[in-house]
Amino acid sequence: MPIIAVTGATGKIGGMVVDLLRARGLSPRLLVRDASRAPQWADDVAVAEYGDRPAVRAALEGVDALLMVSAAESEDRLEQHRAFIAEAAAAGVRHVVYTSFLAASPRATFTLSRTHWHTEQALRDSGMAFTFLRDSFYADFFIELAAEGAITGPAGQGRVAAVARDDVAACAAAVLLDLASGKGDHAGAAYDLTGPEAFTMAQAAQIISEVTGRPVTYHEETVEEAYASRAHYGAADWEVEAWVSTYTAIASGELSAVSDDVERLTGRQPLSLADVLRQRSGSR
Repeated sequence: MPIIAVTGATGKIGGMVVDLLRARGLSPRLLVRDASRAPQWADDVAVAEYGDRPAVRAALEGVDALLMVSAAESEDRLEQHRAFIAEAAAAGVRHVVYTSFLAASPRATFTLSRTHWHTEQALRDSGMAFTFLRDSFYADFFIELAAEGAITGPAGQGRVAAVARDDVAACAAAVLLDLASGKGDHAGAAYDLTGPEAFTMAQAAQIISEVTGRPVTYHEETVEEAYASRAHYGAADWEVEAWVSTYTAIASGELSAVSDDVERLTGRQPLSLADVLRQRSGSR
């Protein structure tokens, strides 16, 4: 049986993938930053941060297939990714499944999408087989944005086909299960992971209001207003630019495409924003 490893195994996506693999009888190696957060049942745990080359090399020895969940957002995330990829290749990893971003491009409006594109290029050049899961913004993210009653930003009337975290995890698990069983190699494939529909921010606010019964509005800003309203956080320039470009990427239309790749990989329809809200509330 091939050895499967999952990075970010105590995080949201990685943790869900681990649970799905275990439910199908696999015992993946868990790569974590803090061993104390690893589940008690885990008997194959490796501690390695993305930029720690010796730790990564040791953690990935003997691994055949690897889920590389993108590192936490930071100014040096690309450097961390490149270091991790280099050590994965040196450790003999055969296949990397990477959580990328929809419409990743060096000129993408969403600034962090550019990092994903360069990471994809590093994987293409690594000599390892690769699969890209290019997920849209998470539907869960927009629910979190609306927690205080408003979604605020310069998204205009642009649409986004947001995808549920559950669906991203299910797709990652499906690919890894195929690799483990030899049923499909997925080598060189890039899957666009979206929800079933593209919605505007005004529609997102309306859906959240209708499902939860809690009033939510969309307040449209200009780009200048968006930067000004976020200035009080005192965040670094790269981070503020990422926050604002989340909305301008939606406004640009770059994230409006709806794909059937979730259904192709999992065999079921992707969850809508309303579905995710109902899941959270425990209702159907």
